[in-house]
Amino acid sequence: MPEDEGQHLQTVFPAAKVYGGPGRFGFAPEAHLTDESSLVMPENREKLFAEWSKYWDLSRPYLLEKSPPNLIRTRFLQALFPNSYFIVIVRHPIAVSLATQKWADSTVASLVQHWLHCHGLFEQDRPYLRHSLVVKYEDLIQATGRGLEQIYNFLGVATRSSTGLNPSGNNRYFAIWRKLAADKKGLGEYGRVVAQYQNKVQHYGYSLEEC
Repeated sequence: MPEDEGQHLQTVFPAAKVYGGPGRFGFAPEAHLTDESSLVMPENREKLFAEWSKYWDLSRPYLLEKSPPNLIRTRFLQALFPNSYFIVIVRHPIAVSLATQKWADSTVASLVQHWLHCHGLFEQDRPYLRHSLVVKYEDLIQATGRGLEQIYNFLGVATRSSTGLNPSGNNRYFAIWRKLAADKKGLGEYGRVVAQYQNKVQHYGYSLEEC
């Protein structure tokens, strides 16, 4: 639902839908916001905080904003809120791409390309961030306690007990991908995606062939 993401609950900067929506927004150069943006000004800091505060419990020590396009807006958000901590959860590009297809009329190839493009922008921006942590989704669901402890330590808060997450979160998407590879009609698309992006996703510790 739109109200589940803070990008739709503010009027300071355009939401992803302005740039094509899920699986496309990152291709628009103007969607990549940094500390050099003309939107970085005290008035916008106050306005953004006021708009988001309607949905936060301000008695809490940490306030969470989790819109996916934040991946390419970290420097911008840090400029507005200097004490920000950024936790980026990286998930297998096939799972992300196939999950995104229900919102985007895009090919798997285009969605994998978008995944790579956005993560590439974050890699460029990360050296400018004072507080950032990258966590792999697959590690988090397989060893939830250890993953959450890493996050708690990063935030400087006490470790709390937790229940495990569903360890098969990617499985249904991988099953679709393998079916595509086995199907004569889908084999061409599968082959094109693997040929074009396999080496690039390996940089992030993933494989398009071993899903």
